[in-house]
Amino acid sequence: MRVQRRLLWLCAAAWLLCGAALAQTPLGQVRVMIVSSDPAPAYAQAVQALTDGLARLGVAPAQISQSFASDLALRLQSDQAPRQDIFVALGSEAAQVLLARKVPAPVLCALLPRSSFERLLRSNGRVMSGRLSAIYLDQPLARQLTLVRLALPQAGRLGVLWGPESFGNARSLQLQAAAYGVSLSEVVLGRVEDLSTSLPELLADSDVLLALPDPLVFNSSTIQNILLSSFRARVPMVAFSPAYVRAGAVLALYTTPEQAGQQAAEQVWQVLQGKPLPDHPTEPNDFEVGVNAHVARSLGLTFDGISLRLALRRLERLP
Repeated sequence: MRVQRRLLWLCAAAWLLCGAALAQTPLGQVRVMIVSSDPAPAYAQAVQALTDGLARLGVAPAQISQSFASDLALRLQSDQAPRQDIFVALGSEAAQVLLARKVPAPVLCALLPRSSFERLLRSNGRVMSGRLSAIYLDQPLARQLTLVRLALPQAGRLGVLWGPESFGNARSLQLQAAAYGVSLSEVVLGRVEDLSTSLPELLADSDVLLALPDPLVFNSSTIQNILLSSFRARVPMVAFSPAYVRAGAVLALYTTPEQAGQQAAEQVWQVLQGKPLPDHPTEPNDFEVGVNAHVARSLGLTFDGISLRLALRRLERLP
């Protein structure tokens, strides 16, 4: 009898330990594959934030795998598609690899602009659905206009350089600018050579220059000319990248790789709970406001990036 009681006690203890282990890994053998476009630091930072965010939600590191787009492409060409519960594509190259072949799992794309994702959808004949979605890097136009209004309340004329990929937002910006009581000065560029003649005319009719992502307009070959021209015209530029703030833009509104990774973790967790991905694009739910204090002082301006960010979050009722 004493031996039987001891065996029962050992079985009960083993059952409790097993239950505790299951509680620590409630998702069993869930598999999440994170696919980075390349080894760039931005992707590594997003991967770390994504894995940290999933760990806080209960996904063990062993349940998460990583790959570069080039490596995954070779596996897919060999029909060796890894079995996953969800793929997370970081950047355009990773998204292209996963959109080109219909992998047997939902795909969430992140760290890419709207224009790039929409181009990939068209070129691969895909549409957004509960199994294919994206978190854009682009900031909402309303958020950008609110930043301009908060930081530069005297600016009544907003200059915008449109390119082939960004021009699709023109009508939306026109409507929202009208609602904000701001007039638009717009130039549509069909080729980069037109910038030298169009930019001075645009700056002469603008109080602030709003930079919107477009590879034809804003790239490593054009940015210095645009920044120098806007500085000489005393027209502050509000940009979309911290690199542009360092180069001479007065302000920039952007989402960091860490913030993008955390937002991706939240959507991945929903999928692991049996819910579909959003069938519509998701905009960044967190952001930073960068300030170039030196350029601002040169233009007679003073900004506090932390205060501007907090004010934007309060207006959007973000936690």
